[in-house]
Amino acid sequence: METADLTHVKNYNYGLDKIFEKAQDFLPINGTDYVELYVGNAKQAAHYYKTAFGFQELAYAGLETGVRDRTSYVLVQDKIRLVLTSPFDPESEISHHIRKHGDGVKVIALWVDDARKAFEETLKRGAIPFMKPNVLVDDNGEIVQAGIHTYGETVHIFVERKNYKGLFMPGYEKWKTEYNPIPTGLKYIDHMVGNVELGSMNKWSSFYADVMGFANLVTFDDKDISTEYTALMSKVMTNGNGRIKFPINEPAIGKKKSQVEEYLDFYHGPGCQHIAVATDDIVFTISEMRKRGVEFLYVPGTYYDTVKNRVGIIEEDLEELKKWGIMVDRDEEGYLLQIFTKPVEDRPTLFFEIIQRKGARSFGKGNFQALFESI
Repeated sequence: METADLTHVKNYNYGLDKIFEKAQDFLPINGTDYVELYVGNAKQAAHYYKTAFGFQELAYAGLETGVRDRTSYVLVQDKIRLVLTSPFDPESEISHHIRKHGDGVKVIALWVDDARKAFEETLKRGAIPFMKPNVLVDDNGEIVQAGIHTYGETVHIFVERKNYKGLFMPGYEKWKTEYNPIPTGLKYIDHMVGNVELGSMNKWSSFYADVMGFANLVTFDDKDISTEYTALMSKVMTNGNGRIKFPINEPAIGKKKSQVEEYLDFYHGPGCQHIAVATDDIVFTISEMRKRGVEFLYVPGTYYDTVKNRVGIIEEDLEELKKWGIMVDRDEEGYLLQIFTKPVEDRPTLFFEIIQRKGARSFGKGNFQALFESI
């Protein structure tokens, strides 16, 4: 069979246009500004992300820059910025977060034109404040920040950069070393997934709709994503321009614990399950990352027996994709290639997804079955 049978697919493009129309524009978001992880040892974590993922050094804050309670390393690859932060005070909020959750995402920062307005508008609609508007100033200008709480102990910080010309933000200095492995081709954050408790998915999808003006892009239930033993349910929320996408997962009843339940048990509460990062050449990216020691979930060889019937014609060599364990899925807009790392710490919690979109704007529902079986 040379082409995929798509007769069961609705008018996907028309549906997406309607969904984006429903997303309100009171909170315009330009993109993901940065993602901050609280980690046990920021220096060592920075070395790992440089080595294994190809991130480049950008900025640093710590004792040498006058910061007395923590140290932070900022890494960059194309449009992706990671901030890795470790505490000095064992009784600090950061230390408590690490003791409870292990290494994990604390801040999902959103780049906006007006941080004060974003804060005010979300508070009017029911957000719980995390950080009141705060102005950071240095010789390069000023940055305005404000923040709200979301699921678990995760927060969103609105970042306004229009009056700042510096490297990252005030309080940070250029970080430079002699060790800089080449990038692996990662481009930008495609989406970030939150895991919440059973019965909480609708609460948090409503939060993103009512408080932040997002729209529901797609919904998966336990009939879509399940095996005999495990299942999950998910609602994907998107902002008006489609640059920010937050799938919200909750567990579904199965004979065994789902990966979502396992995450909640070991993370000790809701949190960011994985960060999906985009590439333009997934074969290059994955081959580089594997050479550098990144471990990926196993995809059974039998998965590839049905790819041609399910997906149809693709540009890539299927044997090459099988070699690297890269999965394929299609929607009416095109197809996508994706793969998932194993957790990047000892707890079975945070992991990364590497995704290459060849027109598709969906999330690989057809691949979740193979992912569940692999997990």
